[in-house]
Amino acid sequence: MGLPQALLAALSTEALSGYDLTRRFDGSLGYFWQASHQQIYRELAKLTDKGLLNVTTQVQAKRPDRKLYTLTETGQQALRDWLTASVQSPQLRDDLLVKLYAGRWTEPETLSKELKAHRVHHQQKLAIYQDITRQYFAEADLPYAEACIKLTLDYGITYEQGWLQWCDQALAKLSEFSDSSS
Repeated sequence: MGLPQALLAALSTEALSGYDLTRRFDGSLGYFWQASHQQIYRELAKLTDKGLLNVTTQVQAKRPDRKLYTLTETGQQALRDWLTASVQSPQLRDDLLVKLYAGRWTEPETLSKELKAHRVHHQQKLAIYQDITRQYFAEADLPYAEACIKLTLDYGITYEQGWLQWCDQALAKLSEFSDSSS
């Protein structure tokens, strides 16, 4: 997947400005796909040039005019085509795991400190995902569109819970080496 598909997906439900899209990437979409303000605007121009997006200008009284992007029929078809194509499994690239792999060159306490910092981050993300689920997806019987969105949250929750479980195991193992060096 690339940024073009993420933008088409974001625009599949409503017209949005570049600013709105940036906010989506800072929020909901940003939990599983990151893009900078500049990347978003560059890609919007490319998608418009390819005929996948329409752009309309909304005049605003006290602000600069706002450009709103929507999918063209060609853009809708491109999104449908992408949705039916197979995607590759993501490749894991994790600096923390490389540090653990090379851990023999440092003390267990150094690695434990790093793991504990990451653990806090993952606990915070888990709490965010759980809050979003409670706030927006508490109903047991969601419509299809919302159920699809909730599935991404379910994945995030499962991922964070698994990461925290692994982290606790790793910290316990490292503490065995810290205790034995005393």
